[in-house]
Amino acid sequence: MPRRAGRLPDEVRRGGAFSYCNGGYVVLALLAERASGVPFAELVDQRVFQPAGMTASGFARSDLLPPGTATGYKDDGRSNVFALPVLGSGDGGAHSTAGDIHRFWRALVDGRLVEERLVALATERATEDAGDGLGYGRGIWLEDDTLVMAGGDHGVAFTSRHDRATGTTVSALANIEVRTFARTRDALAAVRGGRESAQPPNATGGA
Repeated sequence: MPRRAGRLPDEVRRGGAFSYCNGGYVVLALLAERASGVPFAELVDQRVFQPAGMTASGFARSDLLPPGTATGYKDDGRSNVFALPVLGSGDGGAHSTAGDIHRFWRALVDGRLVEERLVALATERATEDAGDGLGYGRGIWLEDDTLVMAGGDHGVAFTSRHDRATGTTVSALANIEVRTFARTRDALAAVRGGRESAQPPNATGGA
């Protein structure tokens, strides 16, 4: 019989330092599947994409990509076809468009995806400073008064910022590994007519 592995030590103590972990969102997706009895990709479609009107978004298999899907390219020029999972999970892997991302923010803050008290929980600073100049809510990064989603993988990069005060959204989606975080910060600052630093922190998350 195979030997059971012992418990691995915690990376950080509960209530201690902040540490983002993709694996936590994979586990969360599995819990959502068990609680609902619906596969995660279908569940997100039912609870998020459809209510928000995100008709061009979904968790597509890498061998069944919809027409018009951009191919991601690694820094060495190769495509990312062998670098990503066949199907995304709770830590990311959804396919979307800039327009649909903007629809997501509007649906979220308007309370069309979850009730307002849950929106408040998701966007309050559970972690005041994640060590890179941003706070962290529950699945959403927080920079001053801006809500931020950011992520990347082999051959893809993504950042979206939503200013709740003005309803302004700035998003950048790339099929190469570029610094979308800094570029969206500069773009939002330009819209506001202000000036902000463009030094990007190391922030990633599930999209």
